[in-house]
Formats: sequence, structure tokens, C-alpha cells
Amino acid sequence: MINKAYHQLHTHLPGSLRRPLIGITGNFGDKGCELAEGYFESVVRAGATPIVLPPLSDHEALVPLVDRLDGLILSGGADLNPLFVGEEPSPLLGSINGHRDASELLLVRLAFDRQLPMLGICRGCQMLAAALGGSIWQDLSLSTDCPTRVKHSQQLDRSYPSHTVRLEEGTLLQSLFNTDELAVNSFHHQAVRTTGPHLRVSAYAKDGIIEAIESTEHKSILGVQWHPEAFCLRGDTSMQPLFQWLTDEAANYAEARRLHARLLTLDSHCDTPMFFNQDIRFGQRDDRILVDLHKMNEGGLDASIMVAYIPQGERTPEGYAAASAYAEKQLQRVRQMVNDLSAQGAALALARTPEELYQLKREGKRAIMTGIENGYAIGKDISLVEHFARQGIVYITLCHNGNNDICGSARPREGEPLEGLSPFGAQVISEMNRLGLLVDLSHASVPTFFDVLETSRQPVVCSHSSARALCDHPRNLTDEQLRALAAKDGVAQVTFYSGFLRADGQATVIDAVDHLCHMIDVAGIEHVGIGTDFDGDGGVPGLASASELINFTRHLLRRRFSEDDLRLIWGGNFLRTMSQVQAMGKNERISGAGG
Repeated sequence: MINKAYHQLHTHLPGSLRRPLIGITGNFGDKGCELAEGYFESVVRAGATPIVLPPLSDHEALVPLVDRLDGLILSGGADLNPLFVGEEPSPLLGSINGHRDASELLLVRLAFDRQLPMLGICRGCQMLAAALGGSIWQDLSLSTDCPTRVKHSQQLDRSYPSHTVRLEEGTLLQSLFNTDELAVNSFHHQAVRTTGPHLRVSAYAKDGIIEAIESTEHKSILGVQWHPEAFCLRGDTSMQPLFQWLTDEAANYAEARRLHARLLTLDSHCDTPMFFNQDIRFGQRDDRILVDLHKMNEGGLDASIMVAYIPQGERTPEGYAAASAYAEKQLQRVRQMVNDLSAQGAALALARTPEELYQLKREGKRAIMTGIENGYAIGKDISLVEHFARQGIVYITLCHNGNNDICGSARPREGEPLEGLSPFGAQVISEMNRLGLLVDLSHASVPTFFDVLETSRQPVVCSHSSARALCDHPRNLTDEQLRALAAKDGVAQVTFYSGFLRADGQATVIDAVDHLCHMIDVAGIEHVGIGTDFDGDGGVPGLASASELINFTRHLLRRRFSEDDLRLIWGGNFLRTMSQVQAMGKNERISGAGG
């Protein structure tokens, strides 16, 4: 019998048995780690491979563990120690399992950072809330402001329902079961009290007790207060949609991770250097910034173009000198940060060319490129273009908010006219072409945009702009601009600033995907990319930092984008243009030297 099973397994093509790997937190009893059969049977029947996760006292072992998972189930069990959530124990607090609490609270946080799909069951639902900023009722019967009127701990066999819950309209849970009311079992005297900032209620009992929670940020997080795994053992498949959902989300997550491992992923614009004067710890997970080395690893981001951002100031000799010095200082800080971390053994390096980026990807290293945001940094001194080019920048954003001596801004200051490219600006464009620097038209006025397209001998980019057809903001690109940019073989990078995605500023990852899809429809798949504007006010729910960029890929996979499409979107297009501009600049310099 075993031989037959063994040979059957080897009749499949290599890789065809690939199933998502779903970890299930084990309980801890008299004999050590244990798990009820229904959990792993429900996972297997949904088409995934289960693995039991023991409570670990060595918390450093959690990181490599969670990095190998495609999904996570937080199982039921004993009460949570209230001291972990800053509370004193109530008189009716049940038994506490000291082996589990700290380990699972950390596990949830690590999984959340990595965007791992999660399903919390009973205690696991409460753990989701507790770990992500919510709170729980220690005991329903003792809480005078708790509305309980339903028996929440049944004597009936676990595989049978004992009461009903009301599913909230428009929730993931309602879509999974296609109903407004669901019969469930119930074995708890604790429950979620408040959901915290990342979750919302998706089901209530008839007495108002929270029975299910889910993500508010279009992430794969769901918690239910009942025990769905108990139904399958008597052949009842009514709860299987929960496990099928988790398996499907885990498969999507696994595919996104595989793609990020194969493709080079580039963010063409972030403003993180603005914070480098605040003792930022880029090599650690620093909550003060949206891009650091840990978040790049978590989100699968290979490379970031970090800009020296210069606010528009007075157009005077003193203003020009201050702007140039400020740009110089920010660029120096970036180089110093990367060099220091590299010397300490971090897998991080500076890059100037696409070829260097691809080589660093092969070496397993993250990469930083640099740019300047606002040509105000060069004032009226054309020699500064070459000066900054020699420091390794790859582009200059011609302006920011307010006109400068190069061009007119999409958002002129009060009293300033709407202007195009100046004669000095035309010289700057010619010099950037000669030096192989990308001309960045994000922030430029419409007249500037079309003037530059006529003036530049090489393709141009918009490093962080979205679609005006979907959000009527002067910083966004019209369809006419998108088509003109594509006709010149340029690239427009969708950005994640909420005010450029929705007029009401209430954007999410879905709006960012919608903007990208519109830009593809207008300009073509070969002329788009991603420029987050992280740490420059960019970031929306579902794309709140570099750690969440894997979510963007997951949503693109749901919209049936192929691996070749994603290769272009995630940097292929931008780097193609960069290669072309750098090569043409090199040829021009060689030609000029020979002449």
C-alpha cells in the first residue's frame, strides 16, 4: 500500500503538487503541543498543506518560520494573559496558557508586517485584535457594559451550531457565505471588545457581541469567534468557504512572493532622505519612516530611487546657494547611510545604472539610487547639472510646487503665472541629455510638459504621477499627456499619494490599481511603472509602506496581469528608458569629445 502511494506521488510533473503552506498554531497541553483534527483536515480539504506551529520561547525562531509560510491559522485555546494587553485579571478569567501568548502576539505582528494571509479562530480572533491595537472582554458575564444575552459557551457537541450571527453588509464574510445570517457554534466566555485601527466588525451575535472581524485595508485578514473546523469531521461543509478563502489567498500570496524573487522591483521615487537628519535607523524597522531595509525585505522591494527633495524658495543668489547646499547634504547622507550599513554586512549597495541593479539583484542585495527633486537646486548655474551627475544621481525632477528658473510648475505659487520651459530650462534639458540624466516631469505644468517633449532629444519620465481622468488634480497626467509621453517612449509611474488618487482623499490600494490600469489602457503596458512617493506623503491603506508593496502585486495578479506584464510595471519600463538615456548620453559625450 505504501509503495503504491509512493509511486503515485512520483507520477506528477515536478512542481505540479505545489500547494500553499499554511501554519496552524498549536495548543499546549499535558503532553506538549497538540492540535484538534478538524483544523488540519479543513486545510487539507481546501487544497493546502498544513504545518503545526508550536509555541516558541525562542522568539528569534519566529522570523524564519513566518518567512516560510504562505498563510496562518491562529487556533483556539486558553484565555489571553491580560497583562500582555495592559490590563489586570478579572475574577472570572479562565486558565491562561503561558506557553502561547507572547509567541502568538509576536507571530501576528510579524505576519502582519509581511502581509501574510491570516485566519483567526475563537481565541485566534481575539489574538488578532489584541496584537493589532484592539481589545477583548476578559469575561462576558462580568462586564456591566457588555450586552450579552446569548449563551456563548454551548454544551452541545462542537460539530453542531447553537446560535446565529448577523453578517455585516458589504463584508468579505458576507461575500464568502452569500447570506446575511449564519448558524455557528460557540465556545467562549471572552470576545473582541474593540477591533483596533486595522480591522472592522464583519459579524455580530443577536446580543451585539462581536463574532467576526476583518481587514479594513484590503488585506487577507479574517477572524471568527466560532469554531468552523469542528464541522468538517461529521461531513458538514458549511464552514469550508473560510478555509478555501485562506487557501486561495495563500496561493495568491505565494505566487506574488515567487514573482518578486524572480523580477527586479523598483520604486522610482521616495523622499526618505528628508528624515536622515533625525537619527533614522535605516538598517532596523524604524516606525518613523516608510522605507527602510526591513520594510524593503518584507515587501519584496529590490531598489528605491531616493531623492534629495528641495522645497521651492526665493529665486535669489542666497536662495540658490542654500538649495544647492541642501541637496548636496541630503545626497551625502544617503551615500553615507548605504556605505555604513554595507560595511556592517548589510545586503545593501548604491547603484547608478540598470546593469548594476540587476547585478545586485543576482547577489541578493537591495539597491539605492539617487535623484534630485526640484531643479531649484541648480539655480541658474548650468555647471551644477554635471556636478550632481558626477555624484551619481539618475534624474532631476525639474520643479516642485512653485515656478523656478527652469520651468513652470503644475502648482504655481500665489501670484505666479502658469509657465512653460524657460530658455535656461532648454539649456538644462540639453545638458541632462548630454550627461545621460533622466528628465522627470512630475510636478511640471502642462505647458512645461509639452515644451520638454519637443525639446528633449531623449525619452522623459514622470517619476510619481497618476491619472487626471480618475482624479482631477493638476499634478496628475491627462490622457493627452499619457499618449504623448508614450509616443516619445517615455514612462509614467503611478504614485500612492491619496490626494492624487481620489478627490476626497480616501484612497486605498484599490484606487492605486485603478489608476495604473487606466494609465495602461491609455499609454500601453510598456509605458507605466510605480513611484510610491513614500515619506513624501505617499501611502494609502493597503500600501502604507514599503513592507506592503507585495499587496500591489497580489491585486495585480487578481486582475490577471501576467509575469511579463509585472516585469514591465515593476521597473522594466523605467529601467529600459534609463538605459536608453544613459547610453545616448554616453554616445553624445564620446561624439563631442571626438569632435
